[in-house]
Amino acid sequence: MTAVTIQCCAPIAREPLSESDAADLAVMLKAVADPVRLRLLSMIGSHAGGEACVCDLTDAFDLTAPTISHHLKVLRTAGLISGERRGTWVYYRIIPEAVNRLGALFTPLAEPVSA
Repeated sequence: MTAVTIQCCAPIAREPLSESDAADLAVMLKAVADPVRLRLLSMIGSHAGGEACVCDLTDAFDLTAPTISHHLKVLRTAGLISGERRGTWVYYRIIPEAVNRLGALFTPLAEPVSA
């Protein structure tokens, strides 16, 4: 008979979320739970220079400008992006602390341990 090694997953949190933290994170998770908003967030985050003009984002979608603006507003309201108007265009950038906070929810604190 051979021994079986079972690996348990590493914990992803040091402690349970507070009610306030859970509410804040839920707003962010709801914002990225939409495919268009998730794509917008990834496009902004991967754009050269760390920011993207709304003019660079709209052509990637078969949606109207007001619809794209709505999705960007949801991301802004959730605290995931910021926007700055320059002339007639708005430039968006990721708010790293907010995105890192989301990522930390799913990042194990350590490697799995063998039982």
